[in-house]
Amino acid sequence: MIRTFDLALPHGITLACRGVGEGPPSVVLLHGFPEAAFAWDEVMERLHAQTGAVCVAPNLRGYPGSSAPAEMASYRAKGLVSDVVAVVQALGAPVEVLVAHDWGGAVAWGVAAAHPEIMRRLLILNAPHAATFLRALRDDPGQQAASAYMNFLCRPDAARLLSDNGHARLWGLFGSMAWMTPDQRARYVAAWGPQGQGLEGPLNYYRASPLRPATGPDDAINRLELPDAAVTVRVPTTVLWGEADVALLPCLLDGLERWVPGVRIERVPGASHWVAHEEPARVVAEIAALLPRG
Repeated sequence: MIRTFDLALPHGITLACRGVGEGPPSVVLLHGFPEAAFAWDEVMERLHAQTGAVCVAPNLRGYPGSSAPAEMASYRAKGLVSDVVAVVQALGAPVEVLVAHDWGGAVAWGVAAAHPEIMRRLLILNAPHAATFLRALRDDPGQQAASAYMNFLCRPDAARLLSDNGHARLWGLFGSMAWMTPDQRARYVAAWGPQGQGLEGPLNYYRASPLRPATGPDDAINRLELPDAAVTVRVPTTVLWGEADVALLPCLLDGLERWVPGVRIERVPGASHWVAHEEPARVVAEIAALLPRG
């Protein structure tokens, strides 16, 4: 059964959390946009039933029930990384497996590079490493086109536009949605809030990041440098990638070994960006395989 609780962090941020089991978690799961921690419920419940693993999924800052600073600067990488580090430390570091998808994955890559001591293993689902994403956004026309929506999400009126016509644009992000039940659909609508009021914090992740397609020569991405030492991940890492992802293309896996030595890449043909919903048994199996035996 899913339990809910608030976790007050030492630096003044409080995150609303969901979890299964009692005691220090062996698995922490980070969600992406436009979801929230409830997106992990099925995976957590299945994993706990099969392995007994204690799992916790926080709503990241800006998401429902968690602290949502108004200023865009609060959504830069440093603050997001500090939240995750503080969560794991508060719950009893290190965690056996940090699991992350989409924006949660972007944060998790940064956590693993800067604070490898708080996790034993990392599992990433369809979230590009910053170095391969930067390369593709600069040089790959296919990924530039696939990521064009990011600039729309940075518009000051994006939340309102996303809520128009029954959240039509947001539902479009999910593709077929064959996996989505009426109860799940209601959860998403509640999280997004009336007139998109629940979207401003999540949209600030895009607004605060320089990693989006350039629209002119003065864009920050044209000047961005990512030193290898700052982004290299030496935590044992598995990447599970739905190859039918239309927003994040498989080219983002090319050359990943340079920044993640020894990475294990598992491709899921036919699965989209929403691989955790489309293939929950596969995701549970991948996490279970990373947990210590006995």
